[in-house]
Amino acid sequence: MDRPEAVLRFAPELALFLRSANRAGLVTVTCDGVSSLGHVVESLGVPLTEVGGLTVNGRQSGPGSRPQGGDLVAVSAIARPQRLDSARFVLDVHLGTVARRLRLVGVDAAYANDADDDALIVQANAEDRVLLTQDRGLLRRRKLWLGAYVRGARPDEQFRDVLDRFDPPLAPWTRCPACNGLLAPVAKAEVEARLQPGTRRTYREFSRCRSCGRVYWRGAHGARLEAIVAAATG
Repeated sequence: MDRPEAVLRFAPELALFLRSANRAGLVTVTCDGVSSLGHVVESLGVPLTEVGGLTVNGRQSGPGSRPQGGDLVAVSAIARPQRLDSARFVLDVHLGTVARRLRLVGVDAAYANDADDDALIVQANAEDRVLLTQDRGLLRRRKLWLGAYVRGARPDEQFRDVLDRFDPPLAPWTRCPACNGLLAPVAKAEVEARLQPGTRRTYREFSRCRSCGRVYWRGAHGARLEAIVAAATG
């Protein structure tokens, strides 16, 4: 006896998560009467963190509903920009360059190169941070309060994707790119002993991290990073 089937129509923005055979966006699934719609969507490769809405036969639905035979389910992508009450992030171990660039434009971006998946989830939940990752399995973890998939293969693309998705308020040169601490202006005389002769002669304005004590000045990050900040804030 044939089992009932439902059809899921995915938004084009979600095609990258689907298997190659399903990239057209229309997927037929067998309804077992037990699996939730959210489980079905994620079993096809799309994390619910990337889903903006679900409608069944034209009516809004939720991930806990169960698809029935003959249903037409529309799966939309998350709307951009995705507004947050507080734009705070934690990045997984593969996104260190993105974390540094977010800090350069003043975005609160926690990062540790030895943090495992459980530690990332604990930190995200405890500090109300959005977990940024390219690990779909991590985004499907039920304990995670909020996460987001970072698109792009290169740091430039990934950085732009985060800014495009969340449109966080930017405050360049206010965070330490090494530890994420806040920078504060410091008199040249207080840090002069730590400066190279060329830096001592050329620069007049300095900042020091309140957390780790590192000293910075405009130009300390290099011309390329200066250009990245200018592009992000221009």
